[in-house]
Amino acid sequence: MKTLTTFAALLLAAGIVTANPLRWAAQNDIQTLDPHSQNHSATTTIQGYAYEGLTRYTEKFEVEPALATKWTMVTPSLVRFELRKGVKFHDGSPFTADDVLFSLQRIKHPASNMIIYASGIKEVKKVDSHTVDFVLDGPNPVLTRNLTYVRIISKAWAMKNRSENPQDFKAKEDTYASRNAMGTGPFKITSWTPDQKVTMVANKDWWDKPTGNVSEVTYLPIKSDATRVAALLSGALDLLTDLPPQDVAKLKADPRLKVIEGPENRTIFFALDIGSDEIKGASVKGKNPFKDKRVREALSLAIDREAIKRSLMRGLSIPAAVMVAPVAYGWSADLDVVAKPDVARAKQLMTEAGYAEGFEVPLACPNDRYVNDEEICQAVVSMWARIGVKAKLQTQPMTQHSVALQRFDLPLYMYGWGVTTFDAQYTLQDIVHTKTSGADGKGNYSRVSDAKVDALVQQMKVETDATKRLAQMQEALKRTRDEFLFIPIHHQVRPWAMKAGVTIPHSANDAPQARWATVK
Repeated sequence: MKTLTTFAALLLAAGIVTANPLRWAAQNDIQTLDPHSQNHSATTTIQGYAYEGLTRYTEKFEVEPALATKWTMVTPSLVRFELRKGVKFHDGSPFTADDVLFSLQRIKHPASNMIIYASGIKEVKKVDSHTVDFVLDGPNPVLTRNLTYVRIISKAWAMKNRSENPQDFKAKEDTYASRNAMGTGPFKITSWTPDQKVTMVANKDWWDKPTGNVSEVTYLPIKSDATRVAALLSGALDLLTDLPPQDVAKLKADPRLKVIEGPENRTIFFALDIGSDEIKGASVKGKNPFKDKRVREALSLAIDREAIKRSLMRGLSIPAAVMVAPVAYGWSADLDVVAKPDVARAKQLMTEAGYAEGFEVPLACPNDRYVNDEEICQAVVSMWARIGVKAKLQTQPMTQHSVALQRFDLPLYMYGWGVTTFDAQYTLQDIVHTKTSGADGKGNYSRVSDAKVDALVQQMKVETDATKRLAQMQEALKRTRDEFLFIPIHHQVRPWAMKAGVTIPHSANDAPQARWATVK
């Protein structure tokens, strides 16, 4: 645990002496600076300060032009993008079509965990130095939303620094691009010291103009709840976005601070290996209890989500039955109805499945990523014990947790998924769809495979009729719910606390944008 003395020393070392610095802390460190390596929200949030896509979101998460000024659908499977002229990378080199082609090729590399954002893109062709054609597999209703996360990297810089391919995170590869950044965005990342801080300065040559006045940003990952809150109360921080639920009321009552809050587009859930013939590390040998829907339903029925909301989240959660949050297109209140906990019914299901005496199984949880992640897992261990499932809890930092699940080493684990496109197809395609060699199922680390869901995903990927597409998404969400392919816990509600002189809009993707922030 960092002490406040150590924390203050870090701030001094960061050289925060400019007129309008923003000192921001949360509990989770980033995983890499490579924009095409890891689909991890804290990581992509920080990368988004330096890197940009052809499109971007407004404050209301509507798509607007960024590095592209215009796009035209030539045919249903061909979209022409006109690129913004006069844009420069942070080293002063010009942004051109070659960088777009290179970035799209790079994000499709097997080492990339971001290929979902290039889904449906067959090829990108250069028309001229500032015009490109996207050749698609077919109609793509979420193309411009996906492109907000296809960040454009300098081809010349990447090639020069032997970073032509994305960092292979699973292999624990370290590259120049994983430690340095070269984008076109509103801030230049000047340093990253893992587990300590990320520093950046405003890009005075940015093609756009910020609406705020922030000149420097220091991001500090502070795992300890108490240390984060103490740092804010001492004045060492300007913004805190990971608030312990038990401290929210105290922070709201402090006249030196203000607290803003709103729903996050993130669902916290448990994922189970339902594809393997045997659960790694479990007491049951020669078969996989998770393949039995009755066992999965029993595990879900044993969880008291309202108790978690009341005692651990202090009301800052929405108990969940489906895998997308209310802010995502495709969510429905009729679908997201949570069954009341029923231990007796859960025991009956376990008996019917042949596990009246229960079984032991390893449970992996992060301890520095989601709100009260370790505490929630501890509570669920007790809840599952009532039906005979003895979960052997193992907790670790998210960086290690992420590597382990990407290696398929975790048969039962907690995870959280944000709908970055604000469209349910993203979740259904990336983590529910059967894993393939391409974009489909890229984030499916629990060997989920359901033919009906897969067919619905393939339909919604090219469906241009909004009514039909919504029906396909909701049918897939219902199927995922009713088959208990995952065990949702809740959708997070995220309060942010800041000094009274700081103004920044709350974002449902939990990604503060310093270009919109004002510090007095």
